[in-house]
Amino acid sequence: MVTAAISGTDEIRARAEQALTRCGVDLTAVKGDALTARTPLTGADLFGLRAHTPEDVDRAVEAAHTAFLTWRTTPAPVRGALVKRFGELLTEHKQDLADLVTIEAGKIRSEALGEVQEMIDICDFAVGLSRQLYGRTMPSERPGHRLMETWHPLGVVGVISAFNFPVAVWAWNAAVALVCGDTVVWKPSELTPLTALACAALLDLAIADAGAPKGLNQVVVGAADVGERLVDSPRVPLVSATGSTRMGRAVGPRVAARFGRTILELGGNNAAVVTPSADLDLTVNAAVFAAAGTAGQRCTTLRRLIVHEDIADTVVERLTAAFERLPIGDPFQDTTLVGPLVNEAAFGRMREAVERATAEGGTLCAGGERQFPDAAPGAYYVRPALVRMPAQTAVVREETFAPILYVLTYRDLDEAIRLNNEVPQGLSAGIFTADQSEAERFLAPDGADCGIANVNIGTSGAEIGGAFGGEKETGGGRESGSDAWRAYMRRATNTVNYSGRVALAQGVDFSQ
Repeated sequence: MVTAAISGTDEIRARAEQALTRCGVDLTAVKGDALTARTPLTGADLFGLRAHTPEDVDRAVEAAHTAFLTWRTTPAPVRGALVKRFGELLTEHKQDLADLVTIEAGKIRSEALGEVQEMIDICDFAVGLSRQLYGRTMPSERPGHRLMETWHPLGVVGVISAFNFPVAVWAWNAAVALVCGDTVVWKPSELTPLTALACAALLDLAIADAGAPKGLNQVVVGAADVGERLVDSPRVPLVSATGSTRMGRAVGPRVAARFGRTILELGGNNAAVVTPSADLDLTVNAAVFAAAGTAGQRCTTLRRLIVHEDIADTVVERLTAAFERLPIGDPFQDTTLVGPLVNEAAFGRMREAVERATAEGGTLCAGGERQFPDAAPGAYYVRPALVRMPAQTAVVREETFAPILYVLTYRDLDEAIRLNNEVPQGLSAGIFTADQSEAERFLAPDGADCGIANVNIGTSGAEIGGAFGGEKETGGGRESGSDAWRAYMRRATNTVNYSGRVALAQGVDFSQ
């Protein structure tokens, strides 16, 4: 199934400029010829932009550090008031930001609006958090002493974000960092600079409205050398980087070499187990969104479905029919469920993976073909691919950032859990079952080895209340909710002696 005709580039360009202007971006100041904003909807260029240099990064970090010197002593609830105002502005400009997310990342309307809502939600969470940055008091073994832990602002936080969630991931970091007393320097993906400029303009407006120090948030737009300068800066004690495992292998050691901290959100090769007791209507609906949502370009996208052999034929038949019905086309159209891949390179990787899968014994059951090559020759719309595999082969163990769902079979739950865990990544996993013991086994210490493990829910669509992140080659970082805030602060252990005499721990006597 296909949807209505693709929007024209001129229409998209005008829509982008209008959204940017409404968000407070000075188009004259940001336009240039060093970087090109483009849209995957048509594959065409929109307009040129100024780009930052490594020297600009140094200046941005210095400005953020200067702001930090004031911000760190601002009471946390006052810092929360800034984030509250930012959340209000995000609500007012939700449609504008969603337009830009669709234009640059190709997300369908509901997903684009949902991403902006995620920004609003994390602001709400962070405002409450500003009054809950709890330390603790522990009993001291020494009479007349108090032992406690306190948490203090850390410094400048570097945020490197990816194209597929161009605004939400930055907001996870920025909202929490700001209430923790930190400042932010953001290097967005060069594929999505417009969303970053709009968010920065809105946050600058919130900063002005709240009377907060200028320079709390800096945006540096550019290529890899810009990100590298940010990663290497000794004035940036924490770097939060979202992207590929390859990127993480480069970022992690560089930050560690200068004894900095990292939050790494990297690749995911997510699987869901389908047991004989599973509700297949629920399973198929959940699997289709998890596999095809955002055109398979989420880190939590469902890439492997591990189905009990007794029901595999039925599940594949139902999934095949569902994949063939998916409406593909212009993401601005309300009826569209699958928009474009981000660029030609993404399509090339998808095509290569499908070819490898069939060469390794797989059967292509549905999809894989390009859509609208004549109507949108520069864009890469594809039908999501469903491939039944005889085993977990080499291509299945790799993450291909595209809508490909591999179906494997298993005989007993131990085998299913082993298949789930036998990949290098460990982000998200799920099990579909009506058997409580199977669900508990999957969530147990020897069950799924991922940072996110669900029951009767797909692998994507996390809420901000829980910490987000994974294990192994996913990087081990945690962002967003729960106690993820601690990564943005430094812990101090404090001992207060009010006894009037020296008392040493462990019974040490050094008296004269």
